Amino acid sequence: MRNPAFIVFEGGEGSGKSTQAKALSNRLRKLGFDVVSTHEPGGTVLGNKLRRWVKWGKEVTLPSELFLFLASRSQLVTKVIRPALARGYIVICDRFAASTIAYQGYGRGTDLSLLESLNDFATDGLVPDLTVLLDLDAEEGLGRKRRKWDTFEREDFTFHKRVRDGYLEMAAADAERWMVVDASLPTIQVEELIWERVREFLTYGKGFVSLATTSP
Repeated sequence: MRNPAFIVFEGGEGSGKSTQAKALSNRLRKLGFDVVSTHEPGGTVLGNKLRRWVKWGKEVTLPSELFLFLASRSQLVTKVIRPALARGYIVICDRFAASTIAYQGYGRGTDLSLLESLNDFATDGLVPDLTVLLDLDAEEGLGRKRRKWDTFEREDFTFHKRVRDGYLEMAAADAERWMVVDASLPTIQVEELIWERVREFLTYGKGFVSLATTSP
């Protein structure tokens, strides 16, 4: 089936983004849709190399961290996302530009207008048709982690609370393109809530403005 759309999953640490992105991708494929699943940072050869630095690198300065994310995003958009949309695929991405606003902006305190301009440049104006925000209390999310913590997971709770607040502000400011889901609900219930919204879009064309939506 050809019904191009760009769907992004966002949320704090331990919110279940990857699980839900995979569940939606699998569901769509079973229904016959052409789907490309990807993630940030990463998704390309260059992006995967940069991912190691932003997640595990030591003594990476804040500007360097920001530009590593932007470089990975630019490569992903150019090499993976836009080509897939042009072929009529549904692209599902685990994190995208909103993560930079939430983490480097609200979390680290970098100027939001600067980040928005840099994001726009790195993505060539690409905007998701739908962003699913898995909202979860920061302490509960971090409590779900059982492996070695990366650079961001090691930040204190106040940092993660600012990130969560930032996400909620972005979602409230653009309710038509964002969906907020209570990530503390059982996994299957979260999956069904997301599917209900996506199915509505696919059935009635609401929200999916198609090929590659660009910012005004």
